[in-house]
Amino acid sequence: MPIIHSQFKPAWWLRGAHAQTIWSSFIRLKPKLEIEWQRVELSDGDFIDLAWSGPKDGKTVLLLHGLEGSIDSVYTTGLMRELNLRGYRACLMHFRSCSYQANRLPQWYHSGQSDDPQLILEFLRDQMHIEVYAAVGFSLGGNVLLKWLGEQGSAMPLQKAAVMSVPFRLEHAAKRMDQGFSRLYQRRLISDMRQSYKDKFANVISPLDIDIDTLDTFWKFDDQVTAPLHGFKGGDDYYKRASSRQFIPQIRVPTLILHAADDPFMSPHTPPRLDELPDNVWLELAEHGGHVGFISGVIPCLANYWGEKRLVEWIDND
Repeated sequence: MPIIHSQFKPAWWLRGAHAQTIWSSFIRLKPKLEIEWQRVELSDGDFIDLAWSGPKDGKTVLLLHGLEGSIDSVYTTGLMRELNLRGYRACLMHFRSCSYQANRLPQWYHSGQSDDPQLILEFLRDQMHIEVYAAVGFSLGGNVLLKWLGEQGSAMPLQKAAVMSVPFRLEHAAKRMDQGFSRLYQRRLISDMRQSYKDKFANVISPLDIDIDTLDTFWKFDDQVTAPLHGFKGGDDYYKRASSRQFIPQIRVPTLILHAADDPFMSPHTPPRLDELPDNVWLELAEHGGHVGFISGVIPCLANYWGEKRLVEWIDND
């Protein structure tokens, strides 16, 4: 069956959705890795930074991080380490302006920016003679990955794909993040996004005439910044065209979608229905797990990052 009832059991000391989310984002220590940096110059005059880790003779797995994520996000380094332990070479693609330097163009990145992973895949294949074996995406990066897979259909030269905590319908996520305790996550992320905007346009003239400090919700930011910077008519148009759920039926690469029913970034009706899943896409639903959490363990403060192991298990399973 394309819907899997997950065997995940949350740590008893991190049972709630917020506990899972907060631990994975703010408390977990960053795993140590040997990182090699590579800058890819693009034909549009911009660049994308890659961070590599693991054995150079291992199969390559491309990683796509979440909103305002980077190599400094513990979930990216955690997955990279887990892949390295299984013999894979991990390549984290930083979305534009998400590495340690702002990108050169007025545009940066958004939840539907599926052309950049395609550019990197082609660069690795044509310039470095590296065939990417699989791809993994978290949250925003998972939305981008699912959209990309659906757009490519059977032409996608990957063997496997996996995603975690995807905001399948962006309008649902924006509304959910403006409710209850989830507003605290919104406040933190919007603060980071406003600062990224200021940093980006400190040395480049912004094409927008806005007061960035007045944009205090995802809807306002996406309607007045994300949409006009990237050619959308407004927030509604951006959410409609960039949401990944509509692309899932066209996916032809074996893909695992790991999702928690209690994800505080989304509503229960956000994930795709059974009739939207093609034969080679599996939706693994867990009752608990939070957002990019999925932490188990019986000893307090000794966490087992079950979600990362599950994604790598999927990639590694023939």
